[in-house]
Amino acid sequence: MTFLSTLRNILLLMVPTVLLASCGVARQVPYFQDLTSDTTLAILPEPEPIVFKPEDKISILVNSREPQLMALFNLPVIQKNLSLSGASSGAGSSFTSNGNNLAGYTIDSNGDIDFPVIGKIHIAGMTREEAVEYIKNELVSRDLIKDPTVTIEYLNLSVSILGEVNSPGRYIIDKDQVTILDALSMAGDLTIFGKRENVTVMRQVDGRQQIYEVNLTSAESVLSSPAYYLQQNDMIYVEPNRMRANQSTVNGNSVASASFWVSIASFLVSLGVLIFN
Repeated sequence: MTFLSTLRNILLLMVPTVLLASCGVARQVPYFQDLTSDTTLAILPEPEPIVFKPEDKISILVNSREPQLMALFNLPVIQKNLSLSGASSGAGSSFTSNGNNLAGYTIDSNGDIDFPVIGKIHIAGMTREEAVEYIKNELVSRDLIKDPTVTIEYLNLSVSILGEVNSPGRYIIDKDQVTILDALSMAGDLTIFGKRENVTVMRQVDGRQQIYEVNLTSAESVLSSPAYYLQQNDMIYVEPNRMRANQSTVNGNSVASASFWVSIASFLVSLGVLIFN
């Protein structure tokens, strides 16, 4: 067998190998691969509501038909922007406390806020709806305002998204039911190098770090996960896939990478030309 024949056989063996490796990567990219047009999924898990924790910052606005009384229960209007470092709607953006520029309340280490006239209110462990009802009942039961409307907004609640996403950073939570899909969308989706089969969510639960793993290629896995609905301070990490890991080697070449085999083929062709010329 001549050298050229041997070289040709090697190249013929290499091509299917490279193509199979490429197909393997392509199959790992689409989300929800278990969905078809007639798929029926289980009912979504009951959303776990966001509850207030120490160091959360919130705004509380009390409205009433009596403006003079209403003013007693609202913190003074401020013009200063409150910055959340690295938090987004784009990383590094700043935001006012809310649309009315009201100053915010920071929940202290005991889970309390110091509310005007009423004094200390313990709201840690309450949902936003529960805190609204509690403050309304306090105002009415103490005969302070007859018909109050109470609005509470989040100011510094956020989640962190790291790893193989297009825009990693901290992102503000502005509603009660933020899903992992919402969060990944805010971060610009996974890059082509993100490992979709094993997205990690880290959450503080009773002083311990709870780890959840979500497989984005399976709708069943995503929708049934306790981490489908996020909590404030959750951290999402997207692991790099094998292709990205291979690029971390010298010049991005390893035995498992297509570029390695292309380099070998190029070398053999060049060698053959030199020998026979």
